[in-house]
Amino acid sequence: MEWRRYAEQMAQLARDLVAQDSVQATLDAVSAAAVELVEGCDAAGILTVSKGRAVTLAVCGDMVEESDRLQGELGEGPCFDAARRVDGERLFRIADMTRPQPSWPRYSRAARDLGIGSMTGALLYTDEEDFGALNLYSRRPGAFGKDIESAGWLLASHAAVALSTARTVDQLEHALETRHAIGEAMGILMERHRMSEDEAFGVLRRISQDHNLKLRDVARRVRAQPSGQV
Repeated sequence: MEWRRYAEQMAQLARDLVAQDSVQATLDAVSAAAVELVEGCDAAGILTVSKGRAVTLAVCGDMVEESDRLQGELGEGPCFDAARRVDGERLFRIADMTRPQPSWPRYSRAARDLGIGSMTGALLYTDEEDFGALNLYSRRPGAFGKDIESAGWLLASHAAVALSTARTVDQLEHALETRHAIGEAMGILMERHRMSEDEAFGVLRRISQDHNLKLRDVARRVRAQPSGQV
């Protein structure tokens, strides 16, 4: 691999990821970049597991979603194994999926049927039982050597930083939208029912607790009703 060219591509990727306007756009860009930049990579995806449930967040190419589904359904596979390691290693590589894989016997058999020849990947984050991973697939065995493995790790590192930033921005924007909705709902109640600010907020909070609704959902209901009622 020409590392100088790859470094330039990674720098451009970092700029592109920062420019994405949503978490999903960031995830999609990461998956697409893996297929474009990593030699031998035919497909790539980002898998997250929360409380044991596997969810495919982004896909570029065939075989990814089915591979993720199988790992979640069987509770075994390279992503799960990497997440459970206690030695700090967060990278995996399967040189030849056509051969038996004692660590994941059921998954490896199903993966061969999907046409997966080799795999590599890295964890993007891990938090107790929850984790996310960037996984790269090739239809041919031996596609990912040590140099390609390092390239995938660099890509995953960029992706992890970008994803963390995107998630933070998305959460901040969501918090601002929620605060704005609650403020508007309070204003409606204050104007139409001659309430004070504290009284209006107390009404929203009481409805939220009584009906087990999130405060922002109560606020949206108030805004949607012409009478200012929930």
